[in-house]
Amino acid sequence: MPSTARCSMPPPVALMIVTLWLTGCVMASSDTAAPCPPVVDYNAGDQARAADEVEKLQESSAIVRMLSDYAVLRDQARACR
Repeated sequence: MPSTARCSMPPPVALMIVTLWLTGCVMASSDTAAPCPPVVDYNAGDQARAADEVEKLQESSAIVRMLSDYAVLRDQARACR
């Protein structure tokens, strides 16, 4: 009489599919919102001084472009609260 032990085992491909499917479920359930980054508050004096310094820069300077990007990030962080 032949052994049927091997026939009752699922093929390795089926085990891999089930494993990937379950992994996908775990990842979906652990999806949580990222915490909002803190926004540093600057006093009026610091803001005025920074504005004066930025006005002295050339419009094509990399620092002006970076400050523009930073302003967008600050607005997004404020909206996150």
